[in-house]
Amino acid sequence: MHQEKLDLARGVGLRREHFTHLLEHDPGDVAWFEIISENFFEPGGRPWAVLEKLRAERPVVMHGVAMGVGNATGISRDYLARLAALIERVEPAWISDHLCWGGFGGHYAHDLLPLPYTEEAVRHVAAQVRLAQDVLGRRMLLENVSSYVGFEISAMSEVEFVCAVAAEADCGLLLDINNVYVSAHNHGFDAGAYVDAIPAARIGQIHLAGHSDQGDYLFDSHDGPVIDAVWALYRRVIERVGAVPTLIEWDEHIPSYERLAGEARAAGELSRSACEARDAAA
Repeated sequence: MHQEKLDLARGVGLRREHFTHLLEHDPGDVAWFEIISENFFEPGGRPWAVLEKLRAERPVVMHGVAMGVGNATGISRDYLARLAALIERVEPAWISDHLCWGGFGGHYAHDLLPLPYTEEAVRHVAAQVRLAQDVLGRRMLLENVSSYVGFEISAMSEVEFVCAVAAEADCGLLLDINNVYVSAHNHGFDAGAYVDAIPAARIGQIHLAGHSDQGDYLFDSHDGPVIDAVWALYRRVIERVGAVPTLIEWDEHIPSYERLAGEARAAGELSRSACEARDAAA
């Protein structure tokens, strides 16, 4: 299905709360869907019925939460085999996972845990990403995660670490702008300088989401609309790099499909406006 380039700003995550709507109605002006890879490792059932319908109508991308590119023991070969089988069946437009760790010795935290920003960590993660890309036969996108603590042994900034891993692994980046905003607030760095430092050629996708204010820190809760400050960062990125496929994440207090699609529509309109401003300034 042909999609206009700017329409790619209008992506949403596929969530079970919207299954009935999507089985009974056209997806509307949502341009593409992102699935959580691990939720579809076992074929069959209603989730697959929805996915198969959407695959015939819109591009689908796969976003993982359990690869663990930063795990000290490396990525599980069994995990990669299951992911490869899913890729073959879904034929996603692209695949992504998180720049983090989440397991050790067969035990899993079921969370996206930050890494120390060191040269050793860069080499380890990049080697794991190269392995995954070789096994899967595809270039990956890695997403920056939100964080609430730092490591005393870190020898570089977060954005320097993200860029170093992407360069050494020769992978793309999924720039989560809400995560940048949350972490910048929690750690006291400049969110604008962070997004400006990401090489345009590496950015293959953008995430936008809401977060919650816990008083002493911001929490990446995905439980509400995108705030104005995050929209402003998004516009800053698009005015610099041009249109990028953009997805709205909303995973708690999930609204109606129409409300979610409206948030995606707002991303598309802002992307178009930012691209027009970029072209006018050229």
